[in-house]
Amino acid sequence: MMRAIQVARLVLLVLLCVGSRFSIAQVTGSIRGTISSGSEQPAVALTVRIEQTALGAVSDDAGAFLINNVAPGAYTLAVTGIGYKPLHYRVSVVAGQAATVALTVEETSVGMDEVMVVGRSAVQEANRQAYNVTALDAKALYNTTLDLAGALDRVAGVRVRESGGVGSSFNLSLNGFSGNHVRYFIDGIPMEGFGSSFQINNIPINAAERIEVYKGVVPIWLGSDALGGAINIITGNRQRNYIDASYSYGSFNTHRSVINAALTSKSGLTAQISAFQNYSDNNYKVTVDAADIYTGRYSPGVRVPRFHDTYHNETLIANVGVVDKRYADKLLLGVTVGKNYKEIQTGARMVSVFGGWHRRGTILMPSLKYKKVDLLPGLDVTLNANYNLGTEQNIDTMSVRYDWFGNSKPNGSNGERSRSLYKYKNNNGLATGTVSYRLSEHQTLALSDVFNTFDRRGADPLNPAVVDQPKQTHKNVLGVGYTYSVDDKWSTSVFGKHIMQRNVLSANDAQASTNKLGYGAAATYFLLPTLQLKASYELANRMPEAQEIFGDVENQEGNPNLKPERSRNVNVGASFNFALNEHDRFLVNANGVYRNSDNFIYNRLNNNQSKLVADNRDGVRTLGVDGEIRYSHKRYFSAGASATYQYLQNQQKYEPGYTGISPLYQDQMPNIPYLFGNADVSWQLPNVGGAGNNLSLGYNLLYVHEFYLYWPSRGGDKLTVPQQFSHDMNVVYSLKNGRYNIGLEGKNLANALLYDNFSLQKPGRAFYVNLRYFFSKPNNN
Repeated sequence: MMRAIQVARLVLLVLLCVGSRFSIAQVTGSIRGTISSGSEQPAVALTVRIEQTALGAVSDDAGAFLINNVAPGAYTLAVTGIGYKPLHYRVSVVAGQAATVALTVEETSVGMDEVMVVGRSAVQEANRQAYNVTALDAKALYNTTLDLAGALDRVAGVRVRESGGVGSSFNLSLNGFSGNHVRYFIDGIPMEGFGSSFQINNIPINAAERIEVYKGVVPIWLGSDALGGAINIITGNRQRNYIDASYSYGSFNTHRSVINAALTSKSGLTAQISAFQNYSDNNYKVTVDAADIYTGRYSPGVRVPRFHDTYHNETLIANVGVVDKRYADKLLLGVTVGKNYKEIQTGARMVSVFGGWHRRGTILMPSLKYKKVDLLPGLDVTLNANYNLGTEQNIDTMSVRYDWFGNSKPNGSNGERSRSLYKYKNNNGLATGTVSYRLSEHQTLALSDVFNTFDRRGADPLNPAVVDQPKQTHKNVLGVGYTYSVDDKWSTSVFGKHIMQRNVLSANDAQASTNKLGYGAAATYFLLPTLQLKASYELANRMPEAQEIFGDVENQEGNPNLKPERSRNVNVGASFNFALNEHDRFLVNANGVYRNSDNFIYNRLNNNQSKLVADNRDGVRTLGVDGEIRYSHKRYFSAGASATYQYLQNQQKYEPGYTGISPLYQDQMPNIPYLFGNADVSWQLPNVGGAGNNLSLGYNLLYVHEFYLYWPSRGGDKLTVPQQFSHDMNVVYSLKNGRYNIGLEGKNLANALLYDNFSLQKPGRAFYVNLRYFFSKPNNN
């Protein structure tokens, strides 16, 4: 019933918008196009203006632009930008249609390295939102071997915690909130049901154009019940004709391959593919306290290789459809197919070691994507849907016990942990819809609705007598928002969210339904053209996820008694972007966060400390700050540093097992990094070995301060995850204006012992070589 009401609301809003504008639906048209340079690269941040009008746009990172609400007639487009000769182009606009153009601008002979480009890229525009958001330009990292998680680890306020090498489990912390507090999206589509074959730590950086990190308040068009923030991966404008392929090889027999390509005809037919592969033996050495399983001889601090940690995954994403049509800017039918194999070396701590237990997973996910700006004048519509038919299998058939030297001996008949061939489907389905209506030049009304479903069904041939209990969740997030903005002056957004979740927990169809309301506001003001202030507030709710309720059949134990959590979030921030002269520029960002959370969901070790289990705390309060400073000189040199401090304080007064007020009351939350930062330096040397050949050198430092595994009040039992320093360097040589690229990387050069989680050691010193080819040809529509 609730779902029907929400769908009715969405349909009603669309009808109201359509009805209010139907009489003028064919009055105006639009102009869209792409701009490329003579070197066949997208021309970024160029101004496109319709002469003798106030209408215009700026080309984005793909060289694309769009001008809406253009009256029918013949016009002259004026294209200008520093470093390019002005271009004038005649175009005709027909009512109700989009005039499409492909423009080529000529670079001037003026020394391009001696000027600063005026204009804003898509990354810069994202950072100017009222929300506390940081946008990362992924294209600058294309010649590295980073995955999306590795790139995010360089953003202020973000800490990615991995349990090992390639393909290991990970947990991302964003201003103190971690795990499922933070939601992940690809082009605004939630990733909750994508399965183990498609996670941000196995997706290469080349799959993204930019990454937007929302800290705290999340805009309603992302349609989520995120409590602490969101990561939105923008794959970019895939309407060009291009191919981008790379291969890397390095330490621990690690191979990564990536290919992205698109072909678009003059009529708007398009085909797109994105394929990637990761493989690693992950046989790096770890320092452990080990005992020989036969002799009992104890060897403290011995160096041994991981011997059962191979990982590989292969994924293909294909889309076909049309672009730039009267009825759709984008209409794509697609499918994502892939598989992964992961050997499981340890449990939640390295005292548990395995030699046969492993996991397999597949993804088979058909999808639909639709987007139209000005479906009717002022009305933008976006629709997405997918359903994951993939499977997961937990394989534990060897009834033995292993030690760290690779020795094994029989251990009864219960497998290494729990004898199993359990194979299951999570049957994740998703449908999203967003409608945005421009009430006037400054006002916009938006409505979004996201529905997803989870229904785990499986069987275990080794345990046929065990009846697989129903494990179902259905969740709907409905949001409505209003924005008033004045370009380059200020912007304010207010919004409300209604969240409904229904869980099926047992064979007798026992159900638990929950409804929550939330709301918030975000505002930004430009005190100066170069000085931006931000503030936002949200009463946020988050429902427990299926993996938290039912477990993940590996190292996460289920907890069906979890309660929804609620948090009052406040964010403030400032950004100052200024130039000392025409060559030297500084960027300074600072943000503050306050969170007051009820029924805070966090992960703790289970009773035998072999698995993680999600649990509630009555209250947790967070205070945090993060800051970043960057400096650049022309296009030759760039340096920056970021730091984050966050204090999460337990507000639960009473604990089981304690009489009166708990000694843990107002303790710092354990097992959460609270002080960390990054620093980086890069040099760009143009025309090395010939015109259009460039050499770049880069260095990155990661620092994490030591933190406690257990409650500080526990004294000597609290244990410490030690301080971390990691030094990385890279050298990239690009030829033919970036068509051919050769990169060399060194990671953890000091060979430090690195731990994101207690005792789970990450790889030591490693080296990689990366080869990349890129070719792009503008559309000639």
